[in-house]
Amino acid sequence: MLSKPQLSAWQIGTICLGAFGIQFGFALPQANNTRIFQNLGASLDTVPLLWLAGPITGLIVQPLVGYYSDRTWTRFGRRRPYFLAGAALAACAMVAMPNATTLWLAMLTLWLLDASVNCSMGPYRAVVADQMSAAQRPTGFLAYMFFASIGAVVGSLLPWMMTQLGVSSAAPHGEISDAVKYGFYLGAALLLAAVCWSAFNTHEYPPEALQRFDAGSSESAVRESPLDMRRHALVWLGIGLAGSLAAWWTEARLALYVLAIICLVYGAFLLVASRIQRENAFTSIVNDLESMSGSMRWLAIVQFFSWFSLFTIFVFTTPAVAKLHFGSSTPGSAEYEAGANWVGVLFATYNGLGAVTALIIPGFVKRLGIRRAHQINLWIGACGLLSMLLIRDPNWLLAPMVGLGFAWGSIVSLPYAMLANNLPSRKMGVNMGIFNIFIVIPQLLAATLIGWLLDVTAHGDPSGALVIAAAGWVLAGLAVMRVRESAAS
Repeated sequence: MLSKPQLSAWQIGTICLGAFGIQFGFALPQANNTRIFQNLGASLDTVPLLWLAGPITGLIVQPLVGYYSDRTWTRFGRRRPYFLAGAALAACAMVAMPNATTLWLAMLTLWLLDASVNCSMGPYRAVVADQMSAAQRPTGFLAYMFFASIGAVVGSLLPWMMTQLGVSSAAPHGEISDAVKYGFYLGAALLLAAVCWSAFNTHEYPPEALQRFDAGSSESAVRESPLDMRRHALVWLGIGLAGSLAAWWTEARLALYVLAIICLVYGAFLLVASRIQRENAFTSIVNDLESMSGSMRWLAIVQFFSWFSLFTIFVFTTPAVAKLHFGSSTPGSAEYEAGANWVGVLFATYNGLGAVTALIIPGFVKRLGIRRAHQINLWIGACGLLSMLLIRDPNWLLAPMVGLGFAWGSIVSLPYAMLANNLPSRKMGVNMGIFNIFIVIPQLLAATLIGWLLDVTAHGDPSGALVIAAAGWVLAGLAVMRVRESAAS
């Protein structure tokens, strides 16, 4: 059995540097979407629905791009054409988004940005897995996380940095501040530069070489028969129909209809796929989704709870901190904008600390194993979230970011190492894309439920979202212990 050559630290760094740029496509919107939407007239109740652009595009784009990148080989490589094209489109969207003058235009450019970033993200993660042996994959994905965290630090800080350079952060109603605009412009340039550096300094293995490296020890999938798929289709259709009726009967938020429609669509996909004999992108993705191995199913649960919490943090940290620590719930006010800018600093801090954890987590993995290390990191993050409720001086909010840094660093690295070690290289791209579905679905569910949960449990107080996010990380930490740690060496 052939083994991939061990890569040097420089080689691993060269492969993973592009994550620094790709992360700008996530960090800038994460830190600024809420205030951009509110400045353009959106209410806090509708903001979670507007954030659905990213999850929905990822739901569609990553599996498709992963499927085709598994089957591509050109003189430019296997994955490289996809993540280079995605990076170019993402840079264009980052220039356009802060210049939106209406809410619908801001949402449209967010859709383009997220679709483009997802076009880069899936194939780029697959490159990291393709290039490294199973033994080096935890290190590789931690290096990926290191550069992504540095990118998130810089991306989250850019509007704040612009204000320190004298650029105005004032945002009259219906406008976006110059500090945000210039931050997005610089982010677009850095995204392109980092991705191009990695793309043109990395040699990809051709498909036949990857087949020789496959150990053949990936965990067996549980194949579903067409009859089983039809039965599952009826279940999903029933859930979707019941959800639609419940939403109509209770006059629920629009986001619940979105979730119900997704259930109906997936049920319809299963019915159609069960009747198609020949393989194509559609049937392959649906079949792979239905026949996931046991470890991938448990990893899906881990990701579900992890990203339910992260989406809650992304959406509600700004209004929570602005109200609890700066005394304002009015978007556009000086206090609220100061709170929003400080959240950018907090996000940059936990991302920066996430990069530092890349030097610490390998010790956890070596001593405790990858599963236990991930569990502990998630629970440290949960403690950090809860401690934010006890702090009144906003400067001391920097301390809980240590816990969030451990959780973030672990979430964006260790699950992917466990996943890659249970997959054959010929399906690495599509399964990385399918894995992204379990980042998307919890965000859709969070957009549907968090507002209602806050009304019921916290009388609409956004700081209650921090408790909900902490609970999600505790549950993810319990689920990870059911995952098979590694299938290859």
